[in-house]
Amino acid sequence: MTEEIDWSSLPFGYVPTDYNVRCTFKDGKWGEIEISQSETLNIHIAATALHYGQEIFEGVKAFRGKDGKIRIFRLEENARRIHSSAEGIMMEPVPEDLFCKMCKMAVKLNERFVPPYGSGASLYIRPLEIGMSARVGVAPASEYLFMVLVSPVGPYFKGGFRNTNICIMREYDRVAPKGTGRYKVGGNYAASLRAGHRAHELGYSAVLFLDPKEKKYLDECGPANFYAIKDGKYITPASESILPSITNMSLQQLAKDMGMEVECRHITVDELEHISEAAACGTAAVCSPIGEIDDLDTGRKYVIAKDGKPGPVTTALYNKLNAIRLGEEPDTHGWNTILD
Repeated sequence: MTEEIDWSSLPFGYVPTDYNVRCTFKDGKWGEIEISQSETLNIHIAATALHYGQEIFEGVKAFRGKDGKIRIFRLEENARRIHSSAEGIMMEPVPEDLFCKMCKMAVKLNERFVPPYGSGASLYIRPLEIGMSARVGVAPASEYLFMVLVSPVGPYFKGGFRNTNICIMREYDRVAPKGTGRYKVGGNYAASLRAGHRAHELGYSAVLFLDPKEKKYLDECGPANFYAIKDGKYITPASESILPSITNMSLQQLAKDMGMEVECRHITVDELEHISEAAACGTAAVCSPIGEIDDLDTGRKYVIAKDGKPGPVTTALYNKLNAIRLGEEPDTHGWNTILD
């Protein structure tokens, strides 16, 4: 029973809910949407998802607003990004209307798992597409399964909004130049696991990867984008290897709304000496402020937060975006999908 859930203590993990929704692409067309209570899939042992990595996914969140209504944040952007990912690894793209319909259906079917307003928790939505055709030779599938599951997740900052320290490691690459870095595929995350595990062993929250070609420019911050504040500007790395973050896109717009200049460009490691704020940004945390960046290869330490507190710009952006998602402030850009 949901009455027994301690919403504020939930981890960012999987919690069983009532239903998931599924749709199969077969014989050149998408079929009917199916509602399932099963937590398992029947998949061929030679499916392309298992052998050749034909797997893409998204991360979306739904919130119970101040007015009691359920809001899904920037759903259409997730639909566009998974379409891009599908094209990138030769999968059948899910039509935007089907994607949005199934995500909204999954939330409505599991409405009792949408955490209450004020708890800090949310309903995480995981759309997933996998190749189902049996292939021994390397080739794309002709049959695909698209499904949406949901799980309530607790607040990211259980100890309060605070800084963490991250590190730079040159011995690991997250992706290859002009590879799959711009697509949300499981392989990118698998490639980051060893570096992330090593960073955690050393007491860091994440790895700030460098560009995989020259090891000169900042890339992604583990499973999140990176941004910094320098000379009053919002700067974020530009690269074909970086996943286009919907959260980063939103923060850039909010920074512009605050009168800030936004630059998407190459950022060298040396520039870290001159930034006043930095954060990792993504669906899970929105903004995860960075206090210090340690370059493990050179021994250089870049202390970002001199007073140990999250910076004023990052704090303002974090609060603003959260307020929009919860219906506490006007959604002037039309980012929320409000469910009936």
